[in-house]
Amino acid sequence: MAGRGRAKVERSAGGVVVRTIDGTVHVLLIRDPYQNWGLPKGHLESGEQSGDAALREVAEETGLADLTLGPELATIDWYFRARDELVHKFCAFYLMRSTEGDAVPELAEGISECVWLTLPEAEARITYDNAREVVRVAREVLADEGGQAP
Repeated sequence: MAGRGRAKVERSAGGVVVRTIDGTVHVLLIRDPYQNWGLPKGHLESGEQSGDAALREVAEETGLADLTLGPELATIDWYFRARDELVHKFCAFYLMRSTEGDAVPELAEGISECVWLTLPEAEARITYDNAREVVRVAREVLADEGGQAP
């Protein structure tokens, strides 16, 4: 990458949304525009705090209105090219809880599916290694809290 200049930095935020279904903690995954399974996330708007952006983006991508923001779990980063420009993206993920409402994919954003899976199922299905690691961190945080989601 030498000689190509510095990468443009972008910031996003998202959530590991958990809900107890039939006595077991489940995580909400989305299928993105690339047909990969991951976590809901999106860009921070100007002046917006990371936690606020995470709540807004998760609500927009999943249709869930009943979201409670928990602790920040991790920030992941990756590089990609957009219009021949190198971008270094940072995304902060938060633990979120949801007790009600149907998750509906935001088709206009290219989200084609939302699915609730148990923690082990979610870890197995997630396409992206860095997002899988965020779910593992969420599992540890939940275990420290006694494994309880609402």
